[in-house]
This record gives sequence, C-alpha cells and structure tokens, in this order.
Amino acid sequence: MSSKFGEKIQITIFGQSHSEAIGVVIDGLPAGEAIDLERVQAFLERRAPGRADYATPRKEGDQAKILSGLFEGKTCGAPLCAIIENTNTRSKDYERNIPRPGHADFTAWEKYAGANDYRGGGHFSGRLTAPLCFAGAVCLQILERQGIHVGAHIASIGEVKDELFDEVELSETMLHQAAAHPFPTLSETAGEAMRQVIAQARMEQDSVGGVVEGAVIGLPAGLGEPMFDGVESRLGALLFAIPAVKGVEFGAGFGVAQMRGSENNDPYYYDKAGQVRTRTNHHGGALGGITSGMPLLTRLAFKPTPSISQPQESIIFGEKRDTELCVHGRHDPCILPRAVPVVEAALAIGVLDMLCIAGKYKKV
Repeated sequence: MSSKFGEKIQITIFGQSHSEAIGVVIDGLPAGEAIDLERVQAFLERRAPGRADYATPRKEGDQAKILSGLFEGKTCGAPLCAIIENTNTRSKDYERNIPRPGHADFTAWEKYAGANDYRGGGHFSGRLTAPLCFAGAVCLQILERQGIHVGAHIASIGEVKDELFDEVELSETMLHQAAAHPFPTLSETAGEAMRQVIAQARMEQDSVGGVVEGAVIGLPAGLGEPMFDGVESRLGALLFAIPAVKGVEFGAGFGVAQMRGSENNDPYYYDKAGQVRTRTNHHGGALGGITSGMPLLTRLAFKPTPSISQPQESIIFGEKRDTELCVHGRHDPCILPRAVPVVEAALAIGVLDMLCIAGKYKKV
C-alpha cells in the first residue's frame, strides 16, 4: 500500500480508523530544528473531531505521542515518529459485506480480496489526516524560520462564498486570519451563512461539500522541476491524497479556459526592492512547474461527506444481490471546517520537501 511521500522530506503514514493507533514517520528533517509541541497539539486540535456542532460527535483527544526523532526539544537527525491513539471507536456501526456508496469500501475489498479493514474505512478513512497534520505542523514551524508561511480558509460551502485571498499582495495577517476564527473563513458573515447550510443538510440527513483555498507566501523563485516534478505535480499528489478531494486547481485554474491570452498573462515589473513581480497572479505562483516568487495559490474541491443517513442502494458481497443500506455511525455533515488545517499541512510538507530538494533550506 503506497502511503509514502517525499524525496528529501519523506513521510510514511500508518494505521487504520479503528486500529490501536495511527501515526507517521518523518525522515530527512534537518537536525537541530526546535519543535514547539504545544503549537503542534493546537494545530491537531483544529482538525480533531467532536469539537463543534457541525462536526462528527466522535470525540478523540488526538494527543500525539513522540516515539523518536526529538531530543531536548529539537530534531536530532533520527526519523521523527509519532502515534495518535484511537480511543473512541464504535466498530459495530459498520457492515463487513455491504459497501457504503461514495466510500472506498468496494474498491478496497476488490483490491485486497476482502481482507481490508472495513471499520470506519480502515486505512482509507479521513482519520488518517490526523498524522498528516502532525507532520504538517512540524514542517510549518521549520518553514516559518525560513520566512515561508502557509494558510487556508473555506472558500465556499454549497452556494455560499467567502472572500478570496489577495492574489498579489497577500499578507501574513490575512493568510492566518481564518485560523483565528472559530469557523475558518475570512468573513465571519459568510462563515455564519455556511454554518446554516451545514445545519440544514444535517436536519435533512444529508451532507454538503465545498472548496478550500490554500496559499503559501515567502517562497523563493526557482523551486520545482520541469514536467513531472513541477510544483503543481508534486503538491497535487499530496493534495489529492486528502480524502474527499475531487479537484485541485492553481491560480485562475479552470477559469483560464474562459480568458484570452491578453487577460491571462501576468505582466512583469521590478518592485522597489529590485525583485521581479507580476501585476496579476493568474498563474498562481508557478510557471513551467517552477515557483515565480508570487503567492502560491490553490483551491481544492471537496465532495459531500458520503456517509449520510438516508436509505441508499448497495450490494451484498458474496451473495450477488442488491440491498438497501442506511449508514450508521458518527459522521460530519460537512468536512470542510476540519479540512482547512489538513490542506495547510499538505502544502507545508510539499513545500519543505521542494525547498530541500532545491538546496535552498538555510539553517537559521
């Protein structure tokens, strides 16, 4: 099973939704980097379940236990390994032989000849984004000392839209604005309207999807490789690994299909510091797979949570007959609020890896 990513900064995620624990091994981290574990834990709590009325009632402490890789509060050169115990599982809520529509139950059963852990989706569960967030929280702290900052917010849920990041003059304050709100939007008014959409979906035993916008500022120009190892290619692999992500775009994304070249091209100029900049940022901070020095902008489309309480058509493995299924268990009517830190984590991991590949990591 391919649960590894990275060239210089390599992560391996392990565990299942209902196993004893889930965790991550991070190899290749620069030695001597101080890691504030309280900040790491605060980051994990932004993703953790059971902390809001719009999230699953499954309560998990998500306390990360460090097994190796830190000594006296700093990375020591050894692989950094952390586990997060699963303490509030209800395996009885899941059917072994009836796949839930919209989940990986059928495809996992087919691939692993029925030996897959079906409880809560097993290794395909959104629960596995907790160790991803641990790795991302570590990388975020290292990036900050390099002058690189990462942030994200909910851009839309259903038909309700938030403001978007400033594509040219994106400040650190705006980048982290959503993280300071109980509901991660830039506009609190939009956030309240989104909560109402989620509440309505919950009452109707349904779910709703949306879009998360992520950004990185402070990136030097020149990161990334042409063609297969370009910025979009490498980050796209990480972002598509987030469960429920069905679309990723950079910059103006699919909007460029409606533009002319004169509209889409971003004019160059020298700023007061003599740095090359662009007047607009339709390219989203990457050209030819290489960073331009402008803010890196991406948007991710998340599908509605497939676990809904309405009756759905399904099948019974081994009996070759159809059946009807009502999904039990505790599920988010919308995963977008908890997905925001996951997007930040994925971006941080990918950016730090590319920074080290390019040899532009500098010991501070």
